Amino acid sequence: MKFAVICALLASLLLGTGIPIASAQADVAHHFGFKKSVGGQLPSINEEGFKDIIDKNGAIFLADPSRKELFLTFDNGYENGFTAPILDTLKVKKVPAIFFVTGHYIKDQPELLKRMVAEGHLIGNHSWSHPDMTTISDTQIREELEKVKSATTQVTGQSKMDYLRPPRGIFSDRTLRVTKALGYTNVFWSVAYKDWDVNDQRGSDYAYQKVVSQLHPGAVILLHSVSKDNAAALGAIIDEARRQGYEFKSLYELKPEQASPQP
Repeated sequence: MKFAVICALLASLLLGTGIPIASAQADVAHHFGFKKSVGGQLPSINEEGFKDIIDKNGAIFLADPSRKELFLTFDNGYENGFTAPILDTLKVKKVPAIFFVTGHYIKDQPELLKRMVAEGHLIGNHSWSHPDMTTISDTQIREELEKVKSATTQVTGQSKMDYLRPPRGIFSDRTLRVTKALGYTNVFWSVAYKDWDVNDQRGSDYAYQKVVSQLHPGAVILLHSVSKDNAAALGAIIDEARRQGYEFKSLYELKPEQASPQP
C-alpha cells in the first residue's frame, strides 16, 4: 500500500516535468525489510512492496525453502577485532561463509582477506565507499564495484566476484538491473537482528537467541563482523542449527553455475 501511494504521488508530480514516469519509478528507493520467521515458518517480503523487483532481477532473499540448508553471510565494513575469531570458529566447525567487504576493509585488512580466501570462503562486493546506490549514476555504480573487485584480486588473487550486498540494504529496480548486468547476484537476507551497533551489544546469549529463533529452511543469515556478541555466539549457533538438522552451504552451491571462485 505504501509503495502504491508513493508511486501515485510521484507520478502526479512528474506529469509536468517531462521526466518519464516509468524511469522515475524504476529508481524509487527501497530499504530492505522482511517479516521475520517465527517457529520455523518461512519469512516473507510479500507486504514490503518490492517482491516483484527482487524476483525479476534475480536477487536472493532466501534459498530453497524445502531444504534444511543455511547460508552464512557477514558484512565487513570495518574491522573491530572479531573477524579472526569468527574465522577460527568457521575453520573448527568446517562452515563456509561469504564476507561482503568495502574499500576501507580491503585497504585496512589485506591479511584477513587473504585468510578468508585461503580457508575457502567467498569475498563479496559491498561497494567501495558504501553509498546509497540509488543516489548515484550507473557509471558511478560500476566504478564502485569494479574498484572493490580489482583491489580484492590484487590482494588475494581471487578473480571472480559474483555476489553483491547493496550498502545499507537500499536498492531500486535500476540498481538491481544495472548490477545484474555487471554479473552480480544481489544478496539480501532472511535472518537478521540489530547487531551492528557496537554500543548496544547485549551478550552472546542474546545473539544466540536472536539468530536461532529465526532459523528456517533456506535461510540467508546476515551477521555483522563488528559484533562481539556474534563472534562469541557463533559456535553455539552452528551447533544448534546442526542439532536441528540444518546444513551450512556456500552460495556457490545455491547457484552451481557460478562455482569455482578460485583464479
